[in-house]
Amino acid sequence: MRLHGYVILENHLHYVAQAPELGKCVRGFKSFTARQIIDHLRDRGAERVLERLRFAKRAYKGDRVHQLWQEGSHAELIYSSEVMREKLDYIHHNPLKRGYVDRAGHCAVTLPDGYSFTFTINCKEKQN
Repeated sequence: MRLHGYVILENHLHYVAQAPELGKCVRGFKSFTARQIIDHLRDRGAERVLERLRFAKRAYKGDRVHQLWQEGSHAELIYSSEVMREKLDYIHHNPLKRGYVDRAGHCAVTLPDGYSFTFTINCKEKQN
């Protein structure tokens, strides 16, 4: 997967990326990071956060207890360099618009109690 730009917010992300099977890569990212984050929260005894994630889970989702990410994705075709710039500008300014930072381009990452996560996502092309 080639990632051109991204911003991760509290329950969703915006990104510009390309891959032969982009949907598969996004599902893998969301699944893996959700599992890692939820396990980490459990290990740390972060019950208030876990309770919020239990509350966020859709009633029909019987295969899980928590819901970390918003469901689905909303892919848009980027058909010109102008549209690419527009999408990257949106991503770049999103934390400012939401009040997380004072200036566009500043990255504010605040994780309570020293939470941190490391992960690797491997999105391979489907073999024929």
